Amino acid sequence: MARSNVRRQTVDLSAYPDLVVIYLGMRVNKLRGLATLFKFGPKISAAVAAKPDGLLLHEPIFYSLFPLHAGMRQYWRDFQSLETWARSLPHQDWWAAFVHDSGGTGFWHETYFKRGGMEAIYDDIFVPLGLSAFASAAAAKGAMFSARKRAGVQGEAAVQSPVSESEIGRAQ
Repeated sequence: MARSNVRRQTVDLSAYPDLVVIYLGMRVNKLRGLATLFKFGPKISAAVAAKPDGLLLHEPIFYSLFPLHAGMRQYWRDFQSLETWARSLPHQDWWAAFVHDSGGTGFWHETYFKRGGMEAIYDDIFVPLGLSAFASAAAAKGAMFSARKRAGVQGEAAVQSPVSESEIGRAQ
C-alpha cells in the first residue's frame, strides 16, 4: 500500500476544558446596512487589539457577497470570559444600539461548548441559516432570552445584560 503524503495533525485541548467557540455574522438586509456593516470592521479590530481577557483567537470570516454577509469565529477560554466581554464596553453599547435599530442588517451568533451544548440567536435574519435552517425557531423570550439560559449554563452572570428583555419587547 502506498504511503500518504498528507501531513495529518490534531490538537491537544486538555489545557482548555471550558473552551467556547462562537461564530458570528452580520448580513446586509437593506442598502443602509452596507454602512452599518463597514463601520463595524474598525470597531471590531480595535476591540480585538485590546486583547479581551479570555479571547484566545479571533478570525474574520466572509460568508457571501450577495447579500453581503461577513462575520468572525472566536475561541474563548470559557463562557464567563465571553459573557463578561459581551456585557461590557464597547460591546455593551453596540448591542444596545442594535436592538433599537439594526441599521439595515441582521445579526446572528452560534455558540458551541467543548463540555457539550450549543445555543444561537438570530436578530433580523429573515432567511434560515446555520442551526435555524433545520431546527425549529422559538421566540427569544423568557428562558430563551439570554445565551446563558439558552445554553443551560448554571449560575448568574457576573455582569448585568446591557439590554433587558422588557426593553427589547418595547423595541419590537
